[in-house]
Formats: sequence, C-alpha cells, structure tokens
Amino acid sequence: MSGQNYRLVRRGGVGRRAAPVLDEHQRAVVEHDSGPLLVLAGPGTGKTTTIVETVVDRVERRGVDPERVLVLTFSRKAAGELRERITARMRRTTRTPLALTFHSYAYALLRREAVLAGEPPPRLLTGPEQLLEIRRLLHGELEDGARHWPPDMRELLKTRGFAEELRDLLSRAAERGLYGDALVQLGREHGRPDWEAAGLFSYRYQDRFDLDPVPALDYSELIREAAGLLADGEVRRRERDAYDLVLVDEYQDTDPAQEFLLRQLAGDGRDLIAVGDPDQSIYGFRGADVQGILRFPERFPARDGQDAPVVALRVCRRSGPALLEASRRVAGRLPAVPGHENRTGGHRDLIPVGDADPGEVKVLLADSASQEAAVVADTLRRAHLLDGVPWSCMAVLVRSAVRHVPLLRRALVTAGVPVVVAGDELPLVQEPGVRPLITLLRIAAAPSTLDVATAEELLTGPLGGTDMIGVRRLRRALRIAEHEAIAAEAAAAEEAG
Repeated sequence: MSGQNYRLVRRGGVGRRAAPVLDEHQRAVVEHDSGPLLVLAGPGTGKTTTIVETVVDRVERRGVDPERVLVLTFSRKAAGELRERITARMRRTTRTPLALTFHSYAYALLRREAVLAGEPPPRLLTGPEQLLEIRRLLHGELEDGARHWPPDMRELLKTRGFAEELRDLLSRAAERGLYGDALVQLGREHGRPDWEAAGLFSYRYQDRFDLDPVPALDYSELIREAAGLLADGEVRRRERDAYDLVLVDEYQDTDPAQEFLLRQLAGDGRDLIAVGDPDQSIYGFRGADVQGILRFPERFPARDGQDAPVVALRVCRRSGPALLEASRRVAGRLPAVPGHENRTGGHRDLIPVGDADPGEVKVLLADSASQEAAVVADTLRRAHLLDGVPWSCMAVLVRSAVRHVPLLRRALVTAGVPVVVAGDELPLVQEPGVRPLITLLRIAAAPSTLDVATAEELLTGPLGGTDMIGVRRLRRALRIAEHEAIAAEAAAAEEAG
C-alpha cells in the first residue's frame, strides 16, 4: 500500500441539480394536498420530472421522511433512473430504495414476513426453470396417457412451443385471479376443453413446488402471494403505516393482480398518485389491462367516496406542432378516460412549447424487410453526416425485438451506424454477448445453414473482430481464389483430355 489518499468527485460537479421550471399542470400535481390522484401524462409532458418534484416537495417542504415515500414502476432500469434523479435532486441518499419495481416490492415484503415468522424466504423461479418443470410434467402426463387433455392436443404436449404457451396461459390466468377450479369452470362455460385441462394441470404444477422445503414462486405468483399477505389485517396495517405517499409510474401497464396489491397497500383514500397514459398501453400480451388506468378514479375513490381527481399534463417539450398533430390523429382513435375531457380539457390536447421546431413526419414504403432496414440505416447515416445530428439523439423503434433487431443491426453496422439495444428489450439468446456464441454453435452443428448474412454477422461481431473493410477484402480474396480454382480445374481437364 502506498498510503495515498483519494477523493471521489461526482462527475459533472457536486452542485445540487437546479429545480426545473414547472408548468401549471405539473404544479397542480406537486401541490396536490392528499388522497388519490390520477395524472395523465402524454409523451414529452415531463412525467418523470413531475414525479421527482412531487417527492422533493413532500420531503423538503412538507417534512416527509424520504424513507416513507415509495415509488413503484415496471422495470429495473426505470426504477434505477428514478432513484438517481430523486437523490441527485435532493442531494442526499436514503437507507432504502425510493423506487422499486412491483416485483421487487413484492419480494421484499414476502422476504421480510418470512424472516419475521422464522421461515426461509421464497426462491424466485427463473423463466427457464419454470419452463423446464412444465415440460417435465407434460412428459409425465404423456406417459400416463394424457387423459385430461383433448385427444387432438396430445401430440402437442411433446413440443417446447406448447409448454411456452401453457406457461403464458397460466401466468395470464393467475394475474386475473383464475386458479385451478376457476380456470376449469371458465373453460366449461366457453366450451374450451384446453382451458379445463390447463386448470387441472395447474394443480399438478403447484403440487410439485409445494414439496420443496423452500417456497418457489414465479413472477405472477410473486404478486399474488404479496397481495394475499396484504389482505391480512395486521400485515396491511404495518405496510400502510410504513408509507405516507405511494406513487406509481406507467400505471397503464398494471395488471389486475398488481392493482389488487396496490389497493391493499394504498387504497381507502390514502395518498396515492398514479401516473400514466392509456394511449401508451402496449403490454396487453404480458397481462396489462388498460381498464386499470381508465377506471382508476372510481376504483381508488377519495375518503369521502367521491371519484379520485384527475390532472392532465398538457405541455409537450419533445415534439413540435407537426409531430403533435400527426400523433394526436392516431391517439384520437384510442379509448379515452370516461368523463375525463369535461374535467381537465383532455389529456390528448397537447401544447408544444413556444420555440419548438415544427418537426416532420414521413412515411416510406419498402418492398422487403431488408430494403426497409437499409433505408433506415441510410437515413440515420445521412442525418449524422449531413445534418450533424449526434448518434445519441437517434432512436429506432421496432415491433418485435426478436424478429426485427438482428436484421436491422446488420444493416446499421454495415452502414457504419453504432448500435445499442436496451438490455431489457432482448431475450438472453439475443444479447450482444451471447448471440454470436449461440450462432457459432448453431452453424457448427448444421453447417448447411450458414448464409452470407450470418457469415458477415459473425465476422464483424466480437468473435470475428473485423469490420466491413475486412469483409470486403475477404470477399475479394475468396473471389480470386475461386477464379484460380476454376482456372486450375480447367487446365487439369485440358491436360487429361
């Protein structure tokens, strides 16, 4: 040890982050007195800033202990960003995280109650573990004749795809409180013998984990178990006494199980601020129910029984008039909050800031997915080279990370456009560090599947370590070698003749 002293310095300076200038709608949220409140926040209206300033106001102006404020959101990345912004704004840290995902809160609650009861904390099942158990149980049912399954489905029980579909069905049913008999009954009412069989299977699946000495829960069961704990009067009283304010970000993505958990934690007119936009509800395939935000005012009434008030953020700082007009035409065809327009003027009637660039909307039609990817890459490259737009100010949205990202990534890399894909948008096998190895192993097992696009991806990836110039040189060398081989074969044939 040299005995040197080191001083840690916050990047960008240690000064406190300046308070932002809020518009009248944001101030109405920050200054909300008490009780439930629904905040409708369209794109670019300062939703996160409003959440941060609401927490800061409660802590610094009203004297609320920051440990008694809970912010719930739907991804670890969003929770981390909220924690950083809140602590930077207050220039202080907290003993416990201010922002958590629903699943993190549920697990912390279950773990704490297990410790208090002297029991082992639950173990969280990963997706692959859950799928492996389902496939193992289905294999056992096949050996027993699969009596509970419709005859025309028995061959499907052998496939991985069916196991994945069954797992998703059980998760979606659990989020809506449909377990065992309830799912069987629903199948009988709608003439769906496959639902009946899935309901019976859920008992065998659950019995398997009930044998474990340590409770094992998947993500949907995690929320259900936590909500069940909160239904107990003593636990509910203890949890409610722990928080003076609960905020929920991206409320349009809640499912019925999460709404039930929230009602136990912060219902009955308590201080609850839910922020979201029904027009951005896109996770229905994961169980999200847009009715949660559409019906929030009546499902979370104030202490006097009146519907919770609604505030809409109206000033858009992200888009100019042209972009807003285009996006509002699309949003106008989506479901709205009943009665909301009469109370707040409509959360879709966004106002651009005075000096906003009008923006521009273009629609381009491509003949194929490859051509579409090439057009996107060319557009981004031109914007950077000709217009000076920084790479960090560009984004590409896709409908399916699995189907569209690989092709788009190749086109962007070929055009010299740097690519970063959010980690939580890709399954593990598509992660940048995993995908090249999986692809290489797949090609090694079946060499006939190697094509030009895959070869380029491997060569320009972390395993190949080359760039497109190296690929062009390799192509040229291969063409020369091919021509020389053809010439040699022709010469040999001529001599033989």
